[in-house]
Amino acid sequence: MLNSLASAGRRALPNQWDLIALAAIMAVLTAIAQSYHGISAPLPAANEPVVSLDYSNLPYYALRTALRMFAALAASLVFTFTYATLAAKSRRAEMVLIPVLDILQSVPVLGFLSFTVTFFLGLFPGNTFGAELAAIFAIFTSQAWNMAFSLYQSLRTVPRDLDEVARGLRLTGWQKFWQLEAPFSMPGLIWNTMMSMSGGWFFVVASEAITVGDTTITLPGVGSYIAKANNEGNWWAIGAAVLTMAIVILIYDQLLFRPIVAWAAKFKVELSESQDVSGSWVLNLLQRTHWVRLGAGPIFEALRSISLLPIRVPRILPARSSEEEQHPSRIVDALWILVVLAVAAWAAWLTVTYIATEVGWDEVLHVFVLTFYTLIRVLALIFLASLIWVPISVWIGLRPRWAEAVQPIAQFLAAFPVNLLFGATVSLVLAFNLNANIWLSFLIIFGTQWYIVFNVIGGAAAFPNDLREAATNFRVHGWQWWKQVMLPGIAPYYLTGAITASGGSWNASIVAEYVKWKDHTVTAQGVGSYIAEATDKGDFPKIVLGVAMMSIFVTLLNRLFWRRLYAYAERRLRL
Repeated sequence: MLNSLASAGRRALPNQWDLIALAAIMAVLTAIAQSYHGISAPLPAANEPVVSLDYSNLPYYALRTALRMFAALAASLVFTFTYATLAAKSRRAEMVLIPVLDILQSVPVLGFLSFTVTFFLGLFPGNTFGAELAAIFAIFTSQAWNMAFSLYQSLRTVPRDLDEVARGLRLTGWQKFWQLEAPFSMPGLIWNTMMSMSGGWFFVVASEAITVGDTTITLPGVGSYIAKANNEGNWWAIGAAVLTMAIVILIYDQLLFRPIVAWAAKFKVELSESQDVSGSWVLNLLQRTHWVRLGAGPIFEALRSISLLPIRVPRILPARSSEEEQHPSRIVDALWILVVLAVAAWAAWLTVTYIATEVGWDEVLHVFVLTFYTLIRVLALIFLASLIWVPISVWIGLRPRWAEAVQPIAQFLAAFPVNLLFGATVSLVLAFNLNANIWLSFLIIFGTQWYIVFNVIGGAAAFPNDLREAATNFRVHGWQWWKQVMLPGIAPYYLTGAITASGGSWNASIVAEYVKWKDHTVTAQGVGSYIAEATDKGDFPKIVLGVAMMSIFVTLLNRLFWRRLYAYAERRLRL
């Protein structure tokens, strides 16, 4: 009896793993509390220097930047699970939502930053919180589209046999989403979330030093630190900021993403488990705790109970699996298309009317030719990036141990601010009299090629192990293995990455085709440089013309090329 009491007493006490976990949790909460004082502080005066290049300030700046990025990530997850789910579940909603998403990921969102800053500053006058929300919104625009495309792709490619099982069990739409579709989407969504976090670092530089008219509002952070160091040409400070960025990425990779990747491995659709599995010391630590698991148990049990509730979501628009989808109402379809066309025609009329105030048909034709140049540049770069990175990413994705090692390195390379390469690029182009139309192009793909890398790694990691074993048993090797096994298996993931990389490349062309460094400017022919020059001159009709032409090209490219490939992969290459 005494032994049982002693055993019960030991179980009631926290173990050493509990102490480590609780200490880490308290450290995170303390850091958040300390940064809150800066977030709620009064707004600094216009053009007041609030960023110092003193190295001792970098930890605080890193904390402020990390909080902005995670706040934007939380908003992106909410957007993803609502927007992408509606687009995947409703054919009529998809007709509007996916083209809009195509445009949103390619339009230069930083051009709208001044409007959003005015809005958010008006919500919280005289308070830094309004500027913080504007910065978070800018980072959100760099994260949300990629994650939404990933979830949309996964929801459209759920294995048919699992879908039939869900119907046989008479699961409601709510139960089916949380018990089948969301778990199936996790591996790809997690890798795209990591890519989105890394992609947000590019927008951090612009979002933490916000210009409204002739005034500049600077927020403390790594991005504003890099911007100031870059303007002053302080390479030691730039190196310290890049090192800080790498440390921050390593920390949140170890504490958040690596445990989630290891946890999500159980959602792979396979009959036999691979012997080489990913791991995480943080996940192992949490699994060994007593108090932490005891406290989290009721929360997870409540979430599981909610996911099993027989909730029937009312269908505002018909679901794809409904009888109406098999025999759609032509009258309703026609009315819906008319409404969409009417709204599009009204928006086009407003745009044309505004552009016509200063721009003639000769200018429109000129912009059309420039956009065609950028189109060729983007397609060529996507092809080259795919040729190089798809084999490498597949090799990494099939080896979880290697994926663990490469994970933080890939995140850092994806997060590396491309504007830090401007000086070296301009110097090389001018020194060797290089063709700017060719050599500036690589700046476009530097930050966007990682969409392909992360998606293909996620697709290879989610590839069923039993299919790999079957290919080995049937001695399928070499090019036949790529053609009949791996490329069909990762096709939906690759196309998601290629679509987002294509959209991101159009956006990046505005920065990469018009490069300034000190007193030198190097320009490549394209719609990106056209928009950038018009922005410098404040010529808004030309800005609208460039953005509108870019949006038209992106929409047509996605509709006529990428979406057709995507539809083929959805029909023929589903597991």
